[in-house]
Amino acid sequence: MTSPFGPLVLIANPRSGRGKVGAKLPEIERLLTEAGLGYRIALTDRPGHATEIARDALRQGERYLVAAGGDGTVHEVVNGMLEADRPVAADAVLGVVPAGSGCDFVRSFGLPGDAVQAVRHLAGDRVRPVDVGKAGYTTGAAETTRYFPNIAEAGLGGAVVARAAALPARLGGARYLCGFWLTLPGFRPARVRVEADGQEFEWRAHNVVVANCRFYGGGMQISPKSEPDDGLLDVLVMTGPKSDAFTTLPKIYRGTHLPHRNIVELRARRVRIDTDPPFRIEADGEALGYTPVTFEVIPQPIRLKV
Repeated sequence: MTSPFGPLVLIANPRSGRGKVGAKLPEIERLLTEAGLGYRIALTDRPGHATEIARDALRQGERYLVAAGGDGTVHEVVNGMLEADRPVAADAVLGVVPAGSGCDFVRSFGLPGDAVQAVRHLAGDRVRPVDVGKAGYTTGAAETTRYFPNIAEAGLGGAVVARAAALPARLGGARYLCGFWLTLPGFRPARVRVEADGQEFEWRAHNVVVANCRFYGGGMQISPKSEPDDGLLDVLVMTGPKSDAFTTLPKIYRGTHLPHRNIVELRARRVRIDTDPPFRIEADGEALGYTPVTFEVIPQPIRLKV
């Protein structure tokens, strides 16, 4: 007995979440066996390895890829499932077993946040097509593309992610908040130019959120109106003082911060952001490059197991 999508490929970084993923693997294997799901485990050992594993598996005919870990693992697996803005295999399915320092992506779909319950969702044939965002930017002299299923940012959020990545892994899920408080005092707003589906805007702002889904940063519902299958990106431009970034925190966790007098809300299929001076950008908690950056939505190239 196995899944209707065939044996699954469990792609896991055993060191993720201070080793939590590796520690949970035996239990995950036991649950998969009890559920009668055929599987193989592919362990990652370097950044970008999950992307390589996912792409190779699809090219070898495997169709059920399960990211075991946090948002970073999901991010890498999704990047392996897409090529030139198209699915490597149109009949592929993405499953997620949250088993690291945190996985905000699954929250938008009401999926379990713990490994035990998530494994039970891997059985059956229920899937949901979801959109994926695409970020295009320049690193050095090279044009770079990165896909993101959840949320991207340019500005304070990008700087926080870069700072948090340099903090000790022992902080776990607290790294983001520590990075936030370390980054905020020295961060400076900039002149931000946004082009959304051909309409041009300009503000002085400290952060721009480009959301496909709703949650980031360990449970913050930053974009409560986002629908991950509507073919649009929700754009939030923070134009007020950077102190807004922490005074609105309690409401952001509840998703009640919108509408807000200092947050401009836009929706678009294509968004270009340019800033003076350049802002750091991030996607799914992964530090990327700097503005200018173009974000686009790719309608429903991924089927998510729900």
